[in-house]
Amino acid sequence: MKARVSIIMGSTSDLPVMEAACKFLDSNEIPFEMLALSAHRTPDEVAEYAKNAHSRGVEVIIAAAGMAAHLPGVIAAMTPLPVIGVPIKSSLEGMDAALAMLQMPPGIPVATVAINGAQNAAILAMQILAAGDPAMREKVILHKQNLKQKIVKANADLAEVSYKFKAN
Repeated sequence: MKARVSIIMGSTSDLPVMEAACKFLDSNEIPFEMLALSAHRTPDEVAEYAKNAHSRGVEVIIAAAGMAAHLPGVIAAMTPLPVIGVPIKSSLEGMDAALAMLQMPPGIPVATVAINGAQNAAILAMQILAAGDPAMREKVILHKQNLKQKIVKANADLAEVSYKFKAN
């Protein structure tokens, strides 16, 4: 099985956050790989990975990093693939990492989700894959329908809550 999505972490300390992406991809039967690569500690390996990921069949890269958070931008500079950045809350409440990903120079975009927003990164990866894959598009549609059903159920549950001055 070839990975369609690659999840790259600056270190394994990011795994507790990135597990949300792994679980989402796994539950939607989207093949993925996980690697720890550091823009600062393993720059040669990052370059090798980024330049060759597409030739291995990877279609979307999710890159997580905290603090200076150079990993997503460095990867984006060297790959033709879309890169989704996940800022990790490690210092400065994660704002340093978020700003590092958001403030990329023209020509090197990194689609950036919320701080610790690994699940949204996986959903965005699925939506990117869905652009050229009708079966994946159906999974996106089903996911959105399931989100709607959660709110419908929440409103039914709230209707059962009783307060003296509750009008609905």
